[in-house]
Amino acid sequence: MTPDEDVRQEEIWDAVAAQRYDTPGTGMFAEEVLGPTVDRLVELADGGPALELAVGTGRVAVPLLQRGVPVTGIELSQPMVDQLRTKVDADALPVVLGDMATATAPGRFSLVYLVFNTISNLLTQAEQVACVRNAARHLLPGGRFVVELWVPQLRVLPPGQPGTVFTAEPGYIGLDLLDPVTQRLVSHHFRFGRGREAELFRSPHRYIWPAELDLMAQLAGLELESRHADWRGTELTAESTSHVSVYRLPAG
Repeated sequence: MTPDEDVRQEEIWDAVAAQRYDTPGTGMFAEEVLGPTVDRLVELADGGPALELAVGTGRVAVPLLQRGVPVTGIELSQPMVDQLRTKVDADALPVVLGDMATATAPGRFSLVYLVFNTISNLLTQAEQVACVRNAARHLLPGGRFVVELWVPQLRVLPPGQPGTVFTAEPGYIGLDLLDPVTQRLVSHHFRFGRGREAELFRSPHRYIWPAELDLMAQLAGLELESRHADWRGTELTAESTSHVSVYRLPAG
């Protein structure tokens, strides 16, 4: 792999990244993306409080709070929390500053959730296992842990080639460089205009197979309740590129 995988997450999610993260009405902030996410989380919270691991700038937490679900967050990046604070204060949406694999929020929750592939920001299997266990520790009996994650698309890699283009559109190209042995990848995001200059943003990840995630959940005492291809409940098939998996802590 490249040296990019050694970059610390708090270095990636700095003040510049935090200020550029929100894209109201477009991308992952588009209503067709965000609406079904929030609808499903409201349903899964079932009237109880929720904890978002890696809450970021509140893309999901703020509209979830507006729907009447009490939300607490855990977030590693102070600049991301600062951006969140431009939308809602700490009394309404408290945030614990720390690593989602180890940080502890006060209380217990009906719902703990991780969205938009965030668990892959943890770069070792051990850290990912610790994160799932941390989620389980925060759950009330009968509570749910929800993970939104992409399905690794290794079969699209040409023989002998380490990378694949995942998005190509005007002004933007997304490229992943992968190592199937370590399950590590570095996402390269190229943004450009009409001139010669381009901007590059890199982020390292470790991808997780769905069955591997199930085993992590089992080690934490959680049981798989459902799995779909998206937040709308679309059936998961061999062609699906992502999944939303719901795990439950037994009630007794």
